[in-house]
Amino acid sequence: MAITEDEKKEKGKKTEIKITGMHCASCAINLENALKKAEGIDEASVDISSENARISFDPEKINFREIEKLVKETGYGVLKAQKKIKVGGMHCASCVGTVKAALEKINGVESAEVNLTDNSAIITYITGEADLSDFKSAIEEAGYDYIGTDEEAGRDIEAEYFEAEQKNRVKMMAVGFSVSAVLLLIMFSGIKLPFPNAYLMFVITTPPFFYLGYPIFKAAYSSLKNRALNMDVMYALGIGVAYLSSVFGTFEIFLTREFLFYETALMLASFLTLGRYLEANAKGRTNEAVKKLISLKPKTAFVKRADDFLEISAEEVVPGDEILVKPGGKIPVDGTVISGEAFIDESMITGEPIPVRKEKDDSVIGGTLNTSGAVVFRSTKVGKDTVLSQIILFVEETQRSKPPVQRIADMAVAYFIPAILTIATVSAILWYFVFDSTPVFAMTVFISVIVIACPCALGLATPTAVTVGIGRGAELGILIKNGEALEISEKLRTVVFDKTGTLTIGKPDVTSVTGFETDEKELISLAAGVEMQSEHPIGMAIVNRAKEQNIQPKPMEDFKSYAGGGVLAVSNGMQIYAGNRDFIANNGITITAETEEELLANEKRGRTAIIIAKEKSVIGVISIADMLKESTPAAIEEIKRLGLSVAMITGDNAITALSIADEAGIKQVYANVLPKDKATEVGRIREESSGMIAFVGDGINDAPALAEADVGIAVGSGTEVALESADIVLMRNNLLDVAASIELSNKVMSRIKMNLFWAFAYNTALIPVAAGLLYPLYGIVFRPEYAGAAMVLSSVTVVSLSLLLKNYTPKAVLLKT
Repeated sequence: MAITEDEKKEKGKKTEIKITGMHCASCAINLENALKKAEGIDEASVDISSENARISFDPEKINFREIEKLVKETGYGVLKAQKKIKVGGMHCASCVGTVKAALEKINGVESAEVNLTDNSAIITYITGEADLSDFKSAIEEAGYDYIGTDEEAGRDIEAEYFEAEQKNRVKMMAVGFSVSAVLLLIMFSGIKLPFPNAYLMFVITTPPFFYLGYPIFKAAYSSLKNRALNMDVMYALGIGVAYLSSVFGTFEIFLTREFLFYETALMLASFLTLGRYLEANAKGRTNEAVKKLISLKPKTAFVKRADDFLEISAEEVVPGDEILVKPGGKIPVDGTVISGEAFIDESMITGEPIPVRKEKDDSVIGGTLNTSGAVVFRSTKVGKDTVLSQIILFVEETQRSKPPVQRIADMAVAYFIPAILTIATVSAILWYFVFDSTPVFAMTVFISVIVIACPCALGLATPTAVTVGIGRGAELGILIKNGEALEISEKLRTVVFDKTGTLTIGKPDVTSVTGFETDEKELISLAAGVEMQSEHPIGMAIVNRAKEQNIQPKPMEDFKSYAGGGVLAVSNGMQIYAGNRDFIANNGITITAETEEELLANEKRGRTAIIIAKEKSVIGVISIADMLKESTPAAIEEIKRLGLSVAMITGDNAITALSIADEAGIKQVYANVLPKDKATEVGRIREESSGMIAFVGDGINDAPALAEADVGIAVGSGTEVALESADIVLMRNNLLDVAASIELSNKVMSRIKMNLFWAFAYNTALIPVAAGLLYPLYGIVFRPEYAGAAMVLSSVTVVSLSLLLKNYTPKAVLLKT
């Protein structure tokens, strides 16, 4: 009987998706027509007001990815969302692959990034086509546990899940090892029973075996159902063969009673449980840095409502709110102080141990601690926009990223299980059919090879080191924003610094005061008086020096400013001049030999000299310069110690640039470089050095150069644009952190390589032993239960090596203390 059109539509799949890029009714009509023409789409309706497309299609003729492609080809887009969920029950790299494959099979899911270290999955999907219920079903069908999202479950529920899981493992281990001890006692005590001992062993072993083995067999079944091979399949095969051969031997079905592996089956299951317990504990410790950062987030805030400050949830704070923070309280969000004075401990954000004094117009960072005093500040950034939230986001994203070196481990894991099954099978066959060993020995070899081989160590080698290393960096005020930057930092040849605001303070400062006809105090008083109404940075430097030394500027009147020259004002009827050589000379004032000598001395040092004159006589010279940061010389020396070349790039003239470079200890100088040409110059320096380079900058004009460099490093005092363009962000304005960030990257990469070495070495060395390679020469047989213990040791060793990074402190950091 023919199927009617209505029946066809009923059998078709219906979906509603959000469309982006439509601007008018014509757009909706164009897309609707394009969809209707596509083979497999029965109905399509596009609404411009809601920007929704309702589509009915035949899944056998067209899938969702093809519909998305069609929408894009028509000139529009499909709105996508991203959700982070927590997954329980993952133990190895194979589990990650299984969960990833299960999630990506869902219609509407574009990608799923699964992380073993923090048991999470970030899913990018089409809104309207997939949702949390789909994710939950896919994860549970794959044999794992859906814990929830950060918003839905919260980190407390994740901790509860972890605690319950670990408690259950402790119970399972207690049962498994206790019964294993009883079995060994029966085997070696010579107890004589009225019936075969094998029957008693069967009765004793079966209940605890299935208690311990159930999670493994369940996960293995789910994996095979999803056409995936993971270590649960291998473990189930190993303990299953040991148990079933024991049962067949007990009742003499096909096998004799020499095939008794009851203690092996139970001890293997116990060791597997122990391994997962230790591994989960170690993995939990790798992410402590992020947990500490998250714990900094205050729950409440005292916000001004009407004429009083009321305590409300920190999540309810909005930009512009006035917030009171008392001594011992935490700053709830980012903002600017409007009244009061306090000392704020910013150590968890910047790594700086000494509390910072905050007063009116100073900025405060959410999550920092008020150690003394009280301030009222106005909120500027709240929620996910705060510095603390951004740091947590940076750290979590980087911990999820993979340095290119991880590809080696990923490739090995992909071929690992098929290769091990082949080795185990071939070894058992060779021993039995070629070398005439007993069936028991052949089976022992088969089980040992399967159990001892484990890609868990390979899967944990990189993510655990990255997680701990990046977390340690965050504690030190060093944010490494992607995994690739870790690997590149190890290969750097040259570090290029921007000058202004990076090597230097970034604002002019008075470096020397030389009086000819007056003392220093009088000279500064006159100079500050004449510069009081000037907005030029040089004039402000002189005014600031007067403030620092508590010198009162002389009252002035009739102020005049001359662009590019100087300023003029009248004090007590006398004209006071402040300006450069040409400005002073053009006003008919003679520049004496003594003045000329002082000017030349400043020019050689790359400093700006301001001549101060009263009436027609020069009374002194004040030199101004953008001074080096206190940490600059030590930072340059430390970078050189790491075996790297150092260069400086600046828009300043050659004289000033060379003077600053000489003071900093830099020989390679690129002067007169316009801001728009910095990125090009960085590319040219890379070619000259024939190696990878890092660029260190802070300003908005540094963003292209930061992006052009192999590694962009932005100092924390820089602009948001520079911070976004950088691969590494230094939260403090201390250049020793540049060297520290490179040292930290080198250390993390070194630990990753060490982890990979031990993971590969472990499998390379012990798999042949388990296969019986040493038996003919030394009579060594690697029993399955010992293989299980060794498997546990491999993963724990790799994670423990990564955890050592928690206490690592770069030498450059020690120089600051």
